[in-house]
Amino acid sequence: GASAVEVGDDEQMSELDPFGGKGHSESMRDGEHYFTREPRVRSRPATVHVKLRDVELDLSTDRGVFAYGQLDRGTDLLLRTIPMPPVDGNLIDLGCGYGAIALVLARWAPDATIWAVDVNLRALDLCERNAQTLGVRNVRVAAPEDVPASVRFAALYTNPPVRVGKEPLHALLTTWLDRLLPDAHAYLVMQRNLGSDSLARWLAGRGHSVERLRSRTGYRVLDVHAAPDTTHD
Repeated sequence: GASAVEVGDDEQMSELDPFGGKGHSESMRDGEHYFTREPRVRSRPATVHVKLRDVELDLSTDRGVFAYGQLDRGTDLLLRTIPMPPVDGNLIDLGCGYGAIALVLARWAPDATIWAVDVNLRALDLCERNAQTLGVRNVRVAAPEDVPASVRFAALYTNPPVRVGKEPLHALLTTWLDRLLPDAHAYLVMQRNLGSDSLARWLAGRGHSVERLRSRTGYRVLDVHAAPDTTHD
């Protein structure tokens, strides 16, 4: 049956087992990961209870999607650290998974449009169903290629897929950071031992202002300020 997990449990660590149940190495045996477009791993839904600031949500998760059966530490820390979002405009949850960040943002900023973007089709389906179940009407669930090129974002939020590798990660962040409005901010959370400090240096090298908002349990929350007048390499 479905299981339920309370937010903020320090024993939960989705990075170790994004597919759930059998450990990282076995989950990865077929070359799949949570950024696989169409996960083949068998579905086994589980419910996560998210209680955060003034928001309380029950969200469906599934195997083959990041943070199965839990709200991972990084996302939890990000949501507890970021300032309240812009009240309107387009906001983006990049790598949305089952939609934890997007749906919390949607509750905090009901007049904004929240773009929940992921390459994983199972994640997009989960996020869409979670939004419908909660009656949330301001979330737009989309694959990256389905976000209109004209859309610019007032803020970006991400627990990025660091395991894609450094160059693909840099390309991903470049694509979406360059779609921020002037003076917009991006908020990222990463594990220190997976390269958060080197990523911060790379972002600064692109001309962004990078501030470390919080460090806890091996994670860093970064505030990346757009640099609209800088020519990027």
